[in-house]
Amino acid sequence: MMKSKKIYIAGHKGMVGSAVWRALEARGYKNVLGCSKQDLDLRNQYQVNHFFQKEQPEIVIDAAALVGGIMANKDNPYPFIMDNLQIQMNLMDAAHQNKVEKFIFLGSSCIYPKEAPQPLKEEYLLTAPLEPTNEWYAIAKIAGVKTVEAIRKQYNKDFVSLMPTNLYGIRDNFDLQTSHVLPAMIRKFYEAKEKSEKTGINEPVELWGTGNPKREFLFVDDLAEAIIFVMENKLEESLYNVGSGEDLSLKELALRVQKIIEHQGEIIWDTSKPDGTPRKVMEVSKLKKMGWSPKITLEQGIEETYQWFLENREKIKEMKL
Repeated sequence: MMKSKKIYIAGHKGMVGSAVWRALEARGYKNVLGCSKQDLDLRNQYQVNHFFQKEQPEIVIDAAALVGGIMANKDNPYPFIMDNLQIQMNLMDAAHQNKVEKFIFLGSSCIYPKEAPQPLKEEYLLTAPLEPTNEWYAIAKIAGVKTVEAIRKQYNKDFVSLMPTNLYGIRDNFDLQTSHVLPAMIRKFYEAKEKSEKTGINEPVELWGTGNPKREFLFVDDLAEAIIFVMENKLEESLYNVGSGEDLSLKELALRVQKIIEHQGEIIWDTSKPDGTPRKVMEVSKLKKMGWSPKITLEQGIEETYQWFLENREKIKEMKL
């Protein structure tokens, strides 16, 4: 019966949404639904309600969000809080009003306090101030987490929040103005290698900060598998972290990316730029105890992401991806 359920993926063309779509099709799900931005503005409550009334999805996966790196968050605080609030609240309310059976809300590890103990546990939410560089996005996502909790508490509905760690993978954002750290590294090392091959001089790569902050990464296909696991099982709580539970410094990450891309130049760290949170790694035992764990190593994930980047680099350069 589950394979015949009508599943709506909000944000189905993005990195996460497209990974979920691929994973669902691979498992034999046939009734998967998406809708483009041109046909449905998720910030418009009327349009979202009309869409749900017409399509009557049984399961909703909310992979739609305005996302970006430190500079994007810093320069665009209003859309990062407003657009994300509108998107998620419209989807949740429409799902509630139209009797959706299951709703999976995707947030981010940035919901946890900047100085929270490591690894980050679900119960650390709202215990201290947030990281200032992305608090607008984080506040929107926290509102989503609490809305899921409220719907479960008042109406006993199967709504769940998943908080992934730093994601990367196929269909990632490689725009250096708005991307996250790992895809930005891939593009910078590749372009420096390409330039080196043309000039015969080893081009250096400049990266932000000290390189000392530690981060955890999860390949997007692993997140897709986690989402399907949660979709197919009824969980007891409303909030679960999703990650590998392992971290490394950005210096270590840069060396791994550099090795995979075969860049030979120097790495220069611009210490005038912000580091962000000193360390961020997730406590992921709750979901692992339920039966899910990631399968793809960091090296495998970087290799796959780099290969996709190479195959699509011309479109990426033209800002079409």
